[in-house]
Amino acid sequence: MNAIAQGAPEHKPEPTVPIDVQTMRETAARLLSEDAELPSLEELETLALLLRGMIMVAIPDVETAAGNLPEDDIPRACALACIGEARMRLRLEPSSGTLPAGVAHAQRLARSVSALADHYVNLGAQHG
Repeated sequence: MNAIAQGAPEHKPEPTVPIDVQTMRETAARLLSEDAELPSLEELETLALLLRGMIMVAIPDVETAAGNLPEDDIPRACALACIGEARMRLRLEPSSGTLPAGVAHAQRLARSVSALADHYVNLGAQHG
């Protein structure tokens, strides 16, 4: 007899909350838009941490959506390449403690956040 038949509670996976694509895009735009204001060093550190967190949350969802597509699907390949790039950027640190190096690093993270948001929508994980 299995555990369910004996009255043990059935284990159901926790429902996941969809990622907030709009917030991801708005946060990335703070560093990538043409009229973006230069953040202070403290603001930059906060933004970089926020972007890193967004990448860490988005990667599994984009990976799952890409995994639902055929192996030879071009959007799947593009999404997986984006995930690889995002993971690589998570391993990198700014080259120095200067504001320009920090901004360049945060902009790279922001580009990954923006691309992951696009893939999330394009792969059908969220409509909008």
